[in-house]
Parts: sequence; structure tokens; C-alpha cells
Amino acid sequence: MAMDFDEIILEAEESMEKALNHTLHEFANLHTGKATPAMIENLQVPVEAYGTSMALRELAAITTPDSRTLSVQPWDKSTSKPIENAIRNANLGLNPVVRGTNIIVPVPELSGDRRRDLAKICSGHAEDGRVSIRQARQHAMEGIKKIKADGHESDDNIKIFEKEVQALTDKYVGRINEALEAKEKELLQA
Repeated sequence: MAMDFDEIILEAEESMEKALNHTLHEFANLHTGKATPAMIENLQVPVEAYGTSMALRELAAITTPDSRTLSVQPWDKSTSKPIENAIRNANLGLNPVVRGTNIIVPVPELSGDRRRDLAKICSGHAEDGRVSIRQARQHAMEGIKKIKADGHESDDNIKIFEKEVQALTDKYVGRINEALEAKEKELLQA
């Protein structure tokens, strides 16, 4: 049974929304010189006591006492050393310091070269997002072609469907472009 147009649009929009959210998440993970829990919350921490690796956010509370510092409060003292090592070895340029049961993570100022490198990385993430959106568009257009081939819709309706898919594509690509512009501004002006 072929999908109808509403199902095609719904599926396309869900795929485009996922692509947008993934891109925004990638942007949030980029270190801009301003402390944010998103920088480290997804780091995988090998925990011997549990016999597995877990995301840092599952092992500790992560707060930002100020714009240049992250504070990590492990829920289990035995995870302090693995958390400290995971942050240090994550290649984020962060150097955690253990103070009692807290792990303090100063966020260093970024150099101009590093800011430009991060802006290029952002561009790459944005392009990946746009490619995913275009793939969702292509999939939707193929579904519309099947509807047309089945002869269930008039050519006028098919054109309307195609315009709707294109409008959806333009909307999501525009949102990625806006987010990229804002992130580049944040990176390059700070």
C-alpha cells in the first residue's frame, strides 16, 4: 500500500526536525569560551564499579557557577577519578581540578585561530544538516512520484504537493542557516 501525501509530509518533517535538532546539538557541544554543561554532559566515562561506560550527565550534576567555570558534583565518590580523566582526555582543551568532592573545570579563553577553526567545524555540521534535510526532501519527492504513477492525484495536486515539500525544505534549511550565523557570530565576536 502506497503512502498518502499527509504521511509523506509528516515523515519528511520528522526527518527534517531530527536533522535540525542534531545540528543544533552539535553546535551546543562546541566550546566557545563560555562554560555550558552541554560541553561535557555526553562524555563517556568508563566506570569500573558499574562495568560499563556512562554519559557524564548520568554520573554527576553539572553546573556553571560563572561563565568561565563548570562544576561537576559526582553522585558517587568512586566516580570522581574516572570523570576527571574523561574530561581531561576528551580533547576539549579542558583541565579539571579536584576540590574535595567537586571537580572544577576552568574554561580557557579561545585564541583567534581556534575560533576560526571552530567556525569551520560549525559550517561542516551545518552542511551535514542541510544534506540530511535534502535527503528527506528527495525521499518525499520519490513518494509523490509514486502517488503520481499510481494515478490517484491530478497533475495540479502533485505540483501543490511538491511545492509544500519544497517550502518545508526551505524552512528547515533556513533555520540551520540562522543557527549557523548566530553560532559563528558567537564564536568570532567573543
